[in-house]
Parts: sequence; C-alpha cells; structure tokens
Amino acid sequence: MTVNATSPVTSPAASTSSSAASAATQSLSYNDFLTLLMAEMKNQDPTQPMDPSQMVSQLATVSEVGQAVQSNTTLASLLTATSLSQAEQLIGRTVTSADGSTSGEVASVSVGGAGAVATLTNGGTVSLANGASVQ
Repeated sequence: MTVNATSPVTSPAASTSSSAASAATQSLSYNDFLTLLMAEMKNQDPTQPMDPSQMVSQLATVSEVGQAVQSNTTLASLLTATSLSQAEQLIGRTVTSADGSTSGEVASVSVGGAGAVATLTNGGTVSLANGASVQ
C-alpha cells in the first residue's frame, strides 16, 4: 500500500486572524506597552503575587523598548538631516523627472514622508525619490 504525503490544512479564517493579530502586535506603541504592564500590576492577585523574576524581566523589557524608541527617533532625525544635506546640493542645478515630463532649475527642496521634492524656478515640482536625473 502506498501512502502519499499530505499537506497541512489551514482555514482562510485562521490565516486571516493570525495576520490581523500580527498587525495589531506591530502597531502597539511604547505607551500601550506601559499601560498593559501597569494594568497587569494593578490587577494581580495579592494572595499570589507576580514572581519577582518575571517582574524584573518585564521591567527590563520596558527599558529595552524605551531605548529602541529613542534609537528609532534618533535614526529618523539623522536620515532627515542627511536627506536635507544631499538635497541642498541640488539647488541651482537642472533636474528632469523620471518620465521626462518635467524639467527645470531647482529653486528649493523639501523633504517629507514621500521623500525629497524639488520645486523648480518655473513653478513645477519633481519627486527626487523616483529616479530624477540631475544635470
């Protein structure tokens, strides 16, 4: 008798709920984490308090999360400063959009969530994040 290999069966609902849980976990902020920790501490059973090693572990996690938040903030400001430094070198130069539809001399550059955008002397704008060419 021959036995064929089988693949695991998962329901679409199970994969959807696990991806939703993953997305929710990734969207928790530092303040949410602190709120959950404080609620846990307030609502623990006085007759069975939390294990001291668990408390130290959670406090260490709070410290790590705080340091990670600070590191991310610092990194974001460094990236913005680097982008502005590189973008200022374009002022006075001629740029052409990636599709070739817009071209002109750069009057100013701004950096936002979508990347650097050059404002031209003729009033047009060129996104520098999409492969604009500089002459």
